[in-house]
Amino acid sequence: MKVTNGQLEKTANTIRCLCADMVDKANSGHPGAALGMADIATVLWLKYFNFDVKDLAWKGRDRLVFSGGHASSLVYALFHLAGVGGLTMDELKNFRQFGSRCAGHPERGVMPGVEVTTGPLGQGVAMGVGLALAAKKQATGNKTFVFCGDGDMEEGISHEACSWAGTMKLDDLVLIYDSNRITIEGSTSFSMADDTKKRFESYGWKVFSCNGHDFDDIDKAYRRALKVKGQPVLVIANTVIGKGSPKKGGTADCHGAPLGAEETAALKTGLGFDPAQSFVVDEEVYSLFRDRAACCRRIANKWRRANPSSEGAKWTAEALLEVLPKYEPGASVATRNANGDVLTALAPVVPELMGGSADLGPSNKSIMKGVGFVLPGDFAGRNLHYGIRELAMTAMVNGITAFGGMRGYGATFFVFSDYCRPAIRLAAIMELPSIFVFSHDSFYVGEDGPTHEPIEHLAAMRIMMGVTTFRPCDANETAYAWVEMLLNEKGPSCILTTRQNVPVLEGTSYEGVKRGAYVIYEGGYRNEIVEQQGARERTVLFIATGSEVALAIEAAKMLEKDGKLVRVVSMPSQERFLKQDMYYRDSVIPEEMKKRVIVEAGSRFGWDRFRLDFSTTRFVTLDRYGASAPYKVLAKEFGFTPENVYRIAKEIA
Repeated sequence: MKVTNGQLEKTANTIRCLCADMVDKANSGHPGAALGMADIATVLWLKYFNFDVKDLAWKGRDRLVFSGGHASSLVYALFHLAGVGGLTMDELKNFRQFGSRCAGHPERGVMPGVEVTTGPLGQGVAMGVGLALAAKKQATGNKTFVFCGDGDMEEGISHEACSWAGTMKLDDLVLIYDSNRITIEGSTSFSMADDTKKRFESYGWKVFSCNGHDFDDIDKAYRRALKVKGQPVLVIANTVIGKGSPKKGGTADCHGAPLGAEETAALKTGLGFDPAQSFVVDEEVYSLFRDRAACCRRIANKWRRANPSSEGAKWTAEALLEVLPKYEPGASVATRNANGDVLTALAPVVPELMGGSADLGPSNKSIMKGVGFVLPGDFAGRNLHYGIRELAMTAMVNGITAFGGMRGYGATFFVFSDYCRPAIRLAAIMELPSIFVFSHDSFYVGEDGPTHEPIEHLAAMRIMMGVTTFRPCDANETAYAWVEMLLNEKGPSCILTTRQNVPVLEGTSYEGVKRGAYVIYEGGYRNEIVEQQGARERTVLFIATGSEVALAIEAAKMLEKDGKLVRVVSMPSQERFLKQDMYYRDSVIPEEMKKRVIVEAGSRFGWDRFRLDFSTTRFVTLDRYGASAPYKVLAKEFGFTPENVYRIAKEIA
């Protein structure tokens, strides 16, 4: 398909007018970046970007990420012109309104064609690295393009992800940098003096530059970028923010506020458009996008003939359970060690599984044995050395998973989940089934002290909507949790594992883990539990998670010797349990069992929902930062001993 510079200019200016109109009508948005990027986006779409608008799920399609999601009006203008998802002009007019597919930032699952949800700057860059890696793993032959801006370059996550991509020689990844040198507060010189070219060259990237408003120069940069092998590529496009706006162009005034009626009229006049008309597209522009769509359709059909579709086998709970390692009650196993056993057992059955750790693989046991590592220029393995880059790792996992056909996972110590939360939150918004492994899950880390002992982190993880967190009590619950994480296709899952050995318990249940909580121990006068009226009211109910389940069982047995009725509930996942119907919830935690002891080596926050009243509920939790000492000493100091839990339970028994 041939397209002239005049046609490119007309298209780019049409996009500028559409973007200005969208932002003005909404009285909200960021017109500057959209206007400045119109030329580089037009050349990419009409000449190089392979995307079948009639089959948005085509596996061989190029991936396009707008990391600077605030420039979303540009995304929707392109999608409308190309016919992506049937996006209508009326929908452009509904930009940033409730229920609109044209949301303030591009949202995966809301607007068809959006590969990943972006907005928090830098996240799209790292997810783009994950997308490019998944493409290499599956040998789809597609390119990954990422548009980014000055804000993305300033965010630390872009340094993490781009350093990794350069080290791995991750080619077929093209980062297009809209370098307009303006942020909300003004010139980037106020806060950024990097030599971006040198920085990326030091990472191992190939770097090209162009005038982002010269169509021949843009075209030359893209052509050169697509020929590079063995390196990712950065294209630095020097642009003017708000290009075409007479008064606000080149200034921070157009970064995050509408141009306004007067300035938009001046913009249109200067571009040769009728200032009295809004949301207008000439038929020639539509025709160019139709011609490009037809060209891409031919490319897609050729790809499909060479790559006949083959649906991978769907995992079933039965198939996964069959290969899991089995642990005998009475053994003592750290759940982090069980995690490693389970991963290795699952690796042959789930070839889509791919991941690794932020330089902690030997410690958090996140390595799949027998499947090799991804190495610089060698993408055959399935284990990843992410390096000490927790945030980039988590976002890359999202990119790997978003690509399709892969399940990415990342691992680190639980205390470092603070570095991971922004990307986990995005995974939840996108409903991506990414998997995150967090070991060293409590103050039992011990000698490393309070900086390495998670306290409030469990509550912080549970408060994120759409995230399913598992804190298994032993090795078998750890295995069952992995089955559920793999079967969960809507939203991210997290598993928390212990540093210290914990006993393998009697009575663990896959069905119980699946439902989030279950009765793991019950004792006392068993006939009374069944027959005598009032037995439930007299029962002391222990609710615990993770390593504290064994502790609760020991305390319950001590109370049982006093002739008391007891029940211990293991609750590996609050989120799963709270989604069960009322009948199941009541069967596990009956309302009549008002005497409750809740035991967890973390903050009490969030547990009061399981308390019926103050007088009959006790908490053995930790609402202070940890300390440096052997974990058994800390357990005694913090009250996490059978004797102390028993003493507290006696207060209400």
